[in-house]
Amino acid sequence: MESRIETLEPKKLVGIHKTMSLADNKTSELWRQFMPRRLEVKERTTSEYISMQVYSGQDKLFNPSVLFEKWAAVEVINHEDIPDGMGPYFLDGGKYAVFIHEGPASAAPATMGYIFGRWLPESEYELDNREHFEVLPEGYSPVDPNAREEVWVPIK
Repeated sequence: MESRIETLEPKKLVGIHKTMSLADNKTSELWRQFMPRRLEVKERTTSEYISMQVYSGQDKLFNPSVLFEKWAAVEVINHEDIPDGMGPYFLDGGKYAVFIHEGPASAAPATMGYIFGRWLPESEYELDNREHFEVLPEGYSPVDPNAREEVWVPIK
């Protein structure tokens, strides 16, 4: 699996978020709410989308019942003129391991299993307590067998 290490500069995001757990996953609902309104967000810096998870503690990362905040967002130049019903998020940045997931979203557990079960334990890095996110290209479809997305994992 392709991977690289990157130091991410801080980013300003605008989007919609929901609290959920792995057992009560509302990701599809979140994106169905955001996508029809995505063009309301002004001054985007790219055409890509950010699917971000904000956990309260990395020790609970894989517990299916632990709640976390999930964002459907885009990167913007500033946090001015945010559409009603959306919110700002400031992503601090830092060091990340970046992986390419190829295939439908339903195949993501295998990718995550590799990252957290093999790559991370065998690497020189530790998981950092910051945001995890995926970068989705314009036109991304979670059911497309040829879909590609970047998986960004915070490391130290």
